Amino acid sequence: MTDPRADQLALNLSAQRERLAAACAAAGRSVSEVTLIAVTKTYPVADVLRLAKLGLTDIGENRDQEAAAKAAATAAAGATVRWHYVGQLQRNKCRSVVTYADMVQSVDSASLARTLAAAVDRHRTRPLDVLVQIGLDGNAGRGGAIEGAADPDREVRAVVDEIASHRSLRLRGVMAVAPLRWKPAAAFEKLADVAAWIRADHPDATLVSAGMSADLEEAVAAGATHVRLGSAILGNRLPPAVA
Repeated sequence: MTDPRADQLALNLSAQRERLAAACAAAGRSVSEVTLIAVTKTYPVADVLRLAKLGLTDIGENRDQEAAAKAAATAAAGATVRWHYVGQLQRNKCRSVVTYADMVQSVDSASLARTLAAAVDRHRTRPLDVLVQIGLDGNAGRGGAIEGAADPDREVRAVVDEIASHRSLRLRGVMAVAPLRWKPAAAFEKLADVAAWIRADHPDATLVSAGMSADLEEAVAAGATHVRLGSAILGNRLPPAVA
C-alpha cells in the first residue's frame, strides 16, 4: 500500500539534503559537520515516524504539551529519535521537558538554568545537553540571553556560568534565530563571535544551532553545526479549520 505523504517527505528531505551539501561545499565544510533537525510542531506523530524511517532522527519541537505526547507515541511505536526542545521554555514545564528531551536549545536565563538543573536532578538519570539561546538584537521582549543585558538574569555570561555550575547540565553551545530585518549573514556572524568566546572558556561548547528554511546557506557559511528546518521538509502548515 502506497503512502503519498511518505513519498512527499522523502522528496522534500532529499532536496534539503542536497541543499545542505551544496551549502557545505560552498563554505568549504564537510556535510558531516552539520546536523539536520526537522521541526515538526503542529505536524502529527505519523510524520515523525515517517522521517525516522527515512533516516532523519533529530526532531525539534517548541511546545511541551505537543512534544511530550509525540515523544511518548514515538517510543511506543518503537522508533528512536533525538528530541530537541527549541521553543521558549517556561520554568513550570521543565519537569516534563527533562523526561524526554535530549537537548534543550533555548536556555536564556540563569533562573531557567537553575530550574532545569533541579528538574534533571529529580526526574532524570543522566545529564541534559543545553544550548544558550542568544538574543542577537538585544531586545529584552524576545527570547534569548543578551550581552550586557540590564536584567542580570538574562546576561549571557551569567547564563553560561549558571549552566556550567551544575553537573546535571552540559553546556554544549549556542542557538539563535536571525532577528527580523537583519541580514541573516550579519546575524550569524555575530552569533559565531559569541560562540567563540564561550568556547574559549568552555571547550566542550562546540555546537552552534542556527539557520532555518529561509537562511540555511548563511548559517552554514557562518559555522552552524545544527540547522532547524520546518516547512522546507514538512510543507506549509495548514491554517486552523473554521468552525
